[in-house]
Amino acid sequence: MYRREFLRRTLAAGACPGLPWAGAVSLGSKAHGSPSSAAAGSWSPADPANQPKGTAIGIHPGRVVWVHDPGITTWDGDPEQGGWYEDRFVDADRAEAMLRETLRQVTGATRDAEAWKRLFQYNNRQRGRGDAGYQPGEKVVVKLNLNCCARRVSPTQGFYNTPQLTQALFRQLVEEAGVREEDLVAVDASRFVPDSIFDRCQAEFPGIRFEDRDGGEGRFRTLPDKQARIRFADPDHTDLDPTYLPQCLTGAVYQINAAVFKGHSLAGVTLCAKNHYGSVFRQTGPNDPHRGWNPAHLHTSITTPRRPLGTYNALVDLMGHPDLGGKTILYLLDGLYATSHQSRLPEKWYSAPFGGDWTASLFASQDPVALESVSVDFFAAEPDLRHMDGAVDNYLHEAALAHDPPSGVRYDPAGEGQGLPSLGVHEHWNHPEQKQYTRDLGTGEGIELIRV
Repeated sequence: MYRREFLRRTLAAGACPGLPWAGAVSLGSKAHGSPSSAAAGSWSPADPANQPKGTAIGIHPGRVVWVHDPGITTWDGDPEQGGWYEDRFVDADRAEAMLRETLRQVTGATRDAEAWKRLFQYNNRQRGRGDAGYQPGEKVVVKLNLNCCARRVSPTQGFYNTPQLTQALFRQLVEEAGVREEDLVAVDASRFVPDSIFDRCQAEFPGIRFEDRDGGEGRFRTLPDKQARIRFADPDHTDLDPTYLPQCLTGAVYQINAAVFKGHSLAGVTLCAKNHYGSVFRQTGPNDPHRGWNPAHLHTSITTPRRPLGTYNALVDLMGHPDLGGKTILYLLDGLYATSHQSRLPEKWYSAPFGGDWTASLFASQDPVALESVSVDFFAAEPDLRHMDGAVDNYLHEAALAHDPPSGVRYDPAGEGQGLPSLGVHEHWNHPEQKQYTRDLGTGEGIELIRV
């Protein structure tokens, strides 16, 4: 009833005229006669369904929003005929409408500006900064995932943030949230901002600052803040080199974690938490091709086939650092396309509701653990994701129970002398077709999945 009424009010207010609504909870499935969407998934969690752990976070605690628009992505899958990122293969108007509806559903607002106001205010209250919203002069950083990017765009490069959705995000921040262009920074310290994103965003918003590993051609080189060390609590590697964060992140007041929907050869998935593997710096020699922005020393703790449940995971330290998770007002997962490996091109999915088509989805939440728990369930349901192996959700158990983690590790990434609280709520859904969590079922205080 809530979703039907919300949809009625939202449409009455003029929201999302371009979205092809099939009903507020429609999954929009369109089968193509390929492998059955009911086929067994590639991975199963060790813990039972609908058994939440941790404390839900957000204006609507534990809420995760999933918007699915099957017509938004139309690439034919052939890089010889063009790249997935081109405007002819991504409907920019529908991407903007998708983002608009996502923001309203996350916050419960009926207008975009009000949605952003609520996001800023909630974050400030959580940090003891009162009920204020964004103020001019406060920096807002958008952390992108540009893992596959070179400066020049190529159709054979793997999946990164969709240019159309990225531009829509900046348009929302400037025109609806009222953030000044000169207060906005987009960054991936370990990679390169590609022309496909930079050119279109700079043309519309020339005041936005783009930072990457090398700088140049209108981009700025990301610099480490040697006064902002992140401390990793790995009991097996206590001698890790000092690791620092980017100045743009430590100097910002707010952050948006804009990641992508990817699998990973070591961790099973790479989502918002692992997005900050592109935000860590170690002092290295002059011949280091990464210029110090290299998280290789953290890979051991996330290699899921070797790390069982109840073991330390560096992602928890990243999620809980006050300059990373502490400043994040919104977690976004760009799933307009998706892929099973960090370096691959987009791949079509066969689980419900995708049925052999592109994932064509956007996911968002204020609760990072809930968002990644839902995402792991989606990856688990897909029948042919070979890197889903081992304790893929170990970091979610550790993060949800960071105050008393199964590993017994004391997570204290800022070195403040006190451990982290719960970073959000974790649970697995009841079934890959029904996709219901405890708040959907009315049986607990775990995750609520809003499906549009």
